[in-house]
Amino acid sequence: MRKFVLFAAALAALGLAGAGASAQDVTLKVHHFLPPGAPAQKDFIQPWTERVTKASGGKIKFQIYPSMQLGGAPPGLYDQARDGVADIVWTLPSYTAGRFPLVEVFELPFITRSASATAPAVQEFAGKHLKDEFKEVQPLVFHSHAPGLFHIKNKPIIYFSDLQGLKIRAPTRTINEALKALGASPVGMPVPQLPQALSTGVVDGAVIPFEVAAALKIQELVKFHSVVPNFYTSVFIFAMNKKKYDGLPADLKKVMDANTGLTLAKELGKVWDNAEKPGLAAAQKAGNRFNTMDGSELARAQAAVQPVYDNWLKAAAAKGADGKKLLDEAKALIAKYGKTS
Repeated sequence: MRKFVLFAAALAALGLAGAGASAQDVTLKVHHFLPPGAPAQKDFIQPWTERVTKASGGKIKFQIYPSMQLGGAPPGLYDQARDGVADIVWTLPSYTAGRFPLVEVFELPFITRSASATAPAVQEFAGKHLKDEFKEVQPLVFHSHAPGLFHIKNKPIIYFSDLQGLKIRAPTRTINEALKALGASPVGMPVPQLPQALSTGVVDGAVIPFEVAAALKIQELVKFHSVVPNFYTSVFIFAMNKKKYDGLPADLKKVMDANTGLTLAKELGKVWDNAEKPGLAAAQKAGNRFNTMDGSELARAQAAVQPVYDNWLKAAAAKGADGKKLLDEAKALIAKYGKTS
């Protein structure tokens, strides 16, 4: 009987050990708003998940849900990560206007440069200044896209006056304000709604980068692509449910940490700069026209958006932050990484 009890106890211990081993494995649901063929999934999320799975020895697995397949609308993605509806999301903080005012410093007009310069700048800035703003989730990486441009159905944007009265899809609160200052009528909407809005005349055009334009086939709906140099970028966050991250075993948390942060932000800057090329080629193939606003017209546009800066400085002050200092630091970080990109 004593031997039987010892044998049963040994089996139970083995069973518990086996359960503990299987409990170390984790499958994470990744949710985002673009189609699976967009650079966000094809060139970032998919290869990143494969790399993490390999680095973890197969202990971390992923299920990717593009195009809002887990339900909801793009503005709700951040809260899905916070609440555990999804384990990881890729989204834009600016989809909930005014909720994350400090990160908007990188979305002020004419601040950005290449994604290779701006993406790591945002990530370094976040490590110093955005921990409280994003404390409800575990940020894995922040990044930005390449400078966006104007895609217009019926006219080029060459002169300052060309924007007067145009209905333009605006990506962020700051660019919404900038378009108003330039005489346009901004229309806010998540980017997946843009093709229908262009087709039905809800908007005359949009400001987006080429990589998004190609994913949504915007080149088939417009005839003009107008560059207003470094007009804007949007900041993205790849965020994880905090409880899920905190609950990872130490070895798996180490794998996640090794594949996120500044190193990943630098990588994503290059990914998003390179993602512009297919979109540009698609627009050229469509026979569309291209132009750049420059000289005195560009100077007029830059001067006209000063109220946008003033409003952001007030918002930063309301959060108890020194907006001027943060703005200067953001510019310096972009310049710093611009030299090495």
